[in-house]
Amino acid sequence: MIPRSLSLQQGERWQQQLAAAVTDPAELLALLDLDPALAAGARRAGRLFPLRVPRGFVARMRRGDPADPLLRQVLPLDAECRPVPGFTADPLQEGEAMPVPGLLHKYRGRALLTVTGACAVHCRYCFRRHFPYAEANPVRDGWRPALEWLAAHADIHEIILSGGDPLSLGNRRLAELGRALEAVPHLRRLRIHSRLPVVLPARVDEGLLAWLSGSRLQTVMVLHTNHGNEIDAAVAAALRRLGDAGVSLLNQSVLLRGVNDSAGVLAELSETLFAAGVLPYYLHQLDPVDGAAHFAVADDEAVALHRTLATRLPGYLVPRLVRELPGRPGKSPLAEVADAGD
Repeated sequence: MIPRSLSLQQGERWQQQLAAAVTDPAELLALLDLDPALAAGARRAGRLFPLRVPRGFVARMRRGDPADPLLRQVLPLDAECRPVPGFTADPLQEGEAMPVPGLLHKYRGRALLTVTGACAVHCRYCFRRHFPYAEANPVRDGWRPALEWLAAHADIHEIILSGGDPLSLGNRRLAELGRALEAVPHLRRLRIHSRLPVVLPARVDEGLLAWLSGSRLQTVMVLHTNHGNEIDAAVAAALRRLGDAGVSLLNQSVLLRGVNDSAGVLAELSETLFAAGVLPYYLHQLDPVDGAAHFAVADDEAVALHRTLATRLPGYLVPRLVRELPGRPGKSPLAEVADAGD
């Protein structure tokens, strides 16, 4: 039975659910019937990067199981406090690819705008967990330099909204930004990177759907889902609504030790995603961000796992295994696998 503190009231708005997220490790452990002694280490790690997880996402976790794959993604651990060689605060050197505050230009033909530093969930492996949002994140009145830069670069055809999570912003602000982007004549596509439809499916409301379906820009949403247990009936319904609104849905996952480092788990994830109208896109090797070393999977293990995955699924359900490296013109594939069939 789901604890009453995890059940959502009928008609509760997404903003209310977002505000009611669990932020205290002791409460999270109590909700899941876990050893309260884990709270001390969680609080130490939480001082470096706070806990935040929506209650609806907690309700999908297995009670009494400290190894639950959804819990592992959000529970702070003492391991995060130990420095590990090769793991740094800015593993992708994004600060060097920022021509104006909040706008990243790393790849030909596209640029990325960090529209907010806020997220609905704090994933422990987040490569931007140390990102200087206060200095590098434009608020509404600070979008002008980024828009002027985009207008001056006719070779940019796709704009990516990222963060934080761009869907943490309200519909009015998103629509306002969307209109400004639509006014840039050479922009063709709007890509949104978001975890909210998965961790907080109520975010897919009528206002959001109206904005997305009304844009002149071809709209793509790249979700972030790592395990099939993240997709329940409410999430699947939200994803179908996005698809019905004309949004192309892709998914990217991060290969995480103790979460999805098996071909069986990844195969089930691809099947579950596709049943909800989402195409698997990327399987990322972990970005070596300080505090996330305990999630790392060795490259040779990752390649072997990916090859096994390719034997279990049709090719269109096999995400590309990649790593992002600073200064490269695109994602770097770790392995090229043979076609998995028709």
